[in-house]
Order: sequence, then C-alpha cells, then structure tokens
Amino acid sequence: MQIQVQTDRNVDVSDGMVQRIESDVESGLSRFGDHVTRVEVHVGSETSGRPSVDDKRCVIEARLAGRQPVAVTHHAGSVGEACGGAVQKLESLIESKYGRSDNRKGGESLSHLEVRES
Repeated sequence: MQIQVQTDRNVDVSDGMVQRIESDVESGLSRFGDHVTRVEVHVGSETSGRPSVDDKRCVIEARLAGRQPVAVTHHAGSVGEACGGAVQKLESLIESKYGRSDNRKGGESLSHLEVRES
C-alpha cells in the first residue's frame, strides 16, 4: 500500500507526525490487505491559520483495486485527532461499502481477508 501525506501551507506538520499518520493509516487498513493500493492523506486548516475550534481538516482518499476510489473527511482541533478520526471513518466506509454490501449480493467480499497483526 502506497501512502502519501500532503499538507496545505496553513498547517505545520513535523516529520514525526507524518510518520504517525502513515502508521495509523497502515495499521487501520491492514485488514483489507492488497485491496487498498494507494492512500492519499490531505491535511489542512479550515481557517487559513486563524485559531478556531475544530479547524484542522483531514481528507483521506483510498484507491481500491478494481473499485472506485473512496474518500472521507474529519474535522478536529488538532492534526492528530483529525487524521485519527478520518482513518476510523475510512475503515468503516470500506467495510460497509465493500464488505457487507458485496456479501449480501453474493459477490466477492473484502471481509474474507485475514487480519494481519503488526
């Protein structure tokens, strides 16, 4: 899985935070195995640098093999909280969109994948 983290000019994200975001995405989506080919994380500020409550935004777009890309957005007071919330939303979206719905239709499901422990 390829993970790219991008920030806008209004948010200062350290190398350590980028590594944490990459680690959170990788561990959160590991159960979907090779089905997730690429993940783009976009971190920004809704208020262009002016302090505000829940002004940090994290948009995560995941590209799944043979499927349409999916994206989620989460707002929070810090970059870490915004990214953590977006990862949880993405896990839930992929499971609900491609796990259970495909199972009901009798198609291939992503839920049959083994969970890999890190």
